[in-house]
Amino acid sequence: MYAVVATGGKQYRVEPGGMFRIEKIGGEVGETISLDEVLMFSDGNDVKVGTPRLDDITVTANIVEQGKAKKIIVFKQKRRKRYRSKRGHRQEYTAIKIETIAEK
Repeated sequence: MYAVVATGGKQYRVEPGGMFRIEKIGGEVGETISLDEVLMFSDGNDVKVGTPRLDDITVTANIVEQGKAKKIIVFKQKRRKRYRSKRGHRQEYTAIKIETIAEK
């Protein structure tokens, strides 16, 4: 059993018991959240595809961690022009564990 869920502008194929890092969403560690934007669902025999989403399927998950990813260095340079720019960025994320995929 799996589902395809959209959150944070990205799509994830989730299964019960799976751990995922998604774009940061509000909530405390240990809190239960519901991912409502389900695009596709499969129970092993049947496949349901939403147009654009399935309203009768819900995915519940627990927040495991709120954190920041590794630093990414953004370096720009134009040769022979004395132009250099160096910046860093750390993207915030939320680590979740999928508990259930259920039909309403």
